[in-house]
Amino acid sequence: MKTLMPLITILFATVIATPSFAQSPAASPATASSPSVAKPAAPGGQPNPQEMMKQMMELSKLNENHKLLSGLDGNWNYTIKFWMNPDPNAKPQESKGTAVRKSIMDGRYSVMDVTGKMETPGPDGKKKEMTFKGHGIEGYDNVKKKFVGTWVDNMGTGIMFSEGTYDPATKTFTYTSEYEGIPGMKQQIREVLKIADNNHMTFEWYENQGGQEKKTMEINYTRAGKK
Repeated sequence: MKTLMPLITILFATVIATPSFAQSPAASPATASSPSVAKPAAPGGQPNPQEMMKQMMELSKLNENHKLLSGLDGNWNYTIKFWMNPDPNAKPQESKGTAVRKSIMDGRYSVMDVTGKMETPGPDGKKKEMTFKGHGIEGYDNVKKKFVGTWVDNMGTGIMFSEGTYDPATKTFTYTSEYEGIPGMKQQIREVLKIADNNHMTFEWYENQGGQEKKTMEINYTRAGKK
């Protein structure tokens, strides 16, 4: 942060001092592909601040990928199933909750707040009901040309980072990440969010266990009030 702030200050100062750039029109939503950006000129091995700012502004534009996420804004009810028992024939644990999705930063990101009830083993080994709360942020990174996301909840202290793609043919987002819930036990995770229609979507969570992928969670969302 200490090295980033002076750079931003210099770049903005350069732009303000350049009348032709200051009069450029405001950015408008772009196409589904990431903006095409020219590489900054680098005379004498030094980057050109004005060209760098132009590139940054171009990469900040919205496109159809951001609209895909903002289209999920609204209030949702969900039912969730967990497959936590090692016995493959055991019934999944089930619970319900609500989720609220909304766009921030002029549509560049989508945040989701989740609240629900679930049973967890207490210190005595007996199950007790607890309130689950989670918070996620999703976006489309024009630099990486990937969907990106973070997740935090009240059952841990870490932040999970994920990257993904979208398949328009099946209306499916697929994210991958690495999660370390216990020291030294990193797991490869695959998340699949399929949009059935404007009012229904399904989320599936897969874990790599001993080299084999296993689905351990499924969430079915229904919009609270049709869109």
